[in-house]
Amino acid sequence: MAALVTGGGTPSDGATSFQRKVPASSRLAAIAGTRPSVRHGQLLLSSGLPSLDCVLGGGLAVGTLLLIEEDKYGIYSNLLFKYFLAEGIVCGHNLFVASAKEDPADILKELPAPLFDDVHKNQVDEKETVIKSKQESQESMKIAWRYQNLPRIEVSPAASAQFGHYYDGSKTMSPELLQSTKWHRFFLPEEKSFHPEIKTCNMTCGYTRLLQSIQRIICQEGFDGSYPQKKQKNILRIGIQSLGSVLWGDDICCADNPEDIYSLTKFLYVLRGLLRMSLSACIITVPAHLIQKHMCTYLCQKIISFLTTTINTIFCMQCVYAPLNIEKWNKAIMERVTNLSDTVVALESFIGSERETNPLYKDYQGLIHVHQIPRLNSLICDVSGTKDLAFRLKRKLFTIERLHLPPDLSDTVSRSSKQDLAESTKLLSSGCGAMAIGKKHLDF
Repeated sequence: MAALVTGGGTPSDGATSFQRKVPASSRLAAIAGTRPSVRHGQLLLSSGLPSLDCVLGGGLAVGTLLLIEEDKYGIYSNLLFKYFLAEGIVCGHNLFVASAKEDPADILKELPAPLFDDVHKNQVDEKETVIKSKQESQESMKIAWRYQNLPRIEVSPAASAQFGHYYDGSKTMSPELLQSTKWHRFFLPEEKSFHPEIKTCNMTCGYTRLLQSIQRIICQEGFDGSYPQKKQKNILRIGIQSLGSVLWGDDICCADNPEDIYSLTKFLYVLRGLLRMSLSACIITVPAHLIQKHMCTYLCQKIISFLTTTINTIFCMQCVYAPLNIEKWNKAIMERVTNLSDTVVALESFIGSERETNPLYKDYQGLIHVHQIPRLNSLICDVSGTKDLAFRLKRKLFTIERLHLPPDLSDTVSRSSKQDLAESTKLLSSGCGAMAIGKKHLDF
């Protein structure tokens, strides 16, 4: 039976006043810290960074994997990793923190403090707008009059509704909030001391133990639905730090002849299957720059050794095509890793590069590249219209914004342009005769 909606339109308005009654069993269960997607109906959760959620199409889908390609020094990728875990604590989700470098307990102690209201954020934004207005008033005379009336470009991508929380990077989370969270740990040095060496399916020992721990927690806590949860349904947030590094026992980025070159791809394949069958989401940081750099040097050595054993003609041909083969193989492993992930985001830091001292990038700390977004219940992915993205630390907040370079308004540029214009008019007047007289332009 259809139920009458109070306050609905009358039949004379041309709009129906009835709505379909949905049975309670078919309704999507409300879980804290989640919301259904408008496009594909998948349950979404926040990554801990509202600007990143907007770029990813509203958030991170439950049952998917977010892969973060670390920056060169691992500074900003570690921040995204902590924001993801901090959002889980604020929303009351269960956590599983795995690392081979830091103790998971120390990682939780360094999580940023949440801002439960937007008072502090609004104060920061107001201060920045005051500073920008002063700068614009001082430089208003430098801008041409025809550009002053144009609408301003929206710098940061804005979401339709607030989702997620903001965090203060200068403060750490309170111990009371950490104690109220149920979390699990996996520290590889401790696991090696407690359990003997195991190796299955041509996979490293660290990856095998990590998969077993994740599967055990998913089954015991009832995140897979086989064992019903005692309380209200909850989400398991899985965070794995620096996967693929030497500390995990993976020699793909350090050995000339890797023993298990496909250990990382096999691990991601099995992990993705565990995520699909459970109420969980995972974030993984991978040192992609180390993997690509080592594979390139490794292939160079192989090509040189091969060229020394061939005749001169083949030697010349291989010298021509060697860079192309290296470049293709250099991307092969990371392409496999990308295909086995759902969402892939790469961070490019300006530290140690030429852009660090470039005045055009003085307001930003690096660039962010979205390599892949999953296609969930649709043929196309929910891609943001903004492709040129950059990130920066605005005092205490980490934000992702649209890369908008300011115009060059120096006096030297205008003077040089005037000189070039005068020279061009001289050339036109000499070449076209009576069509251009003196410094006047040609009239087409």
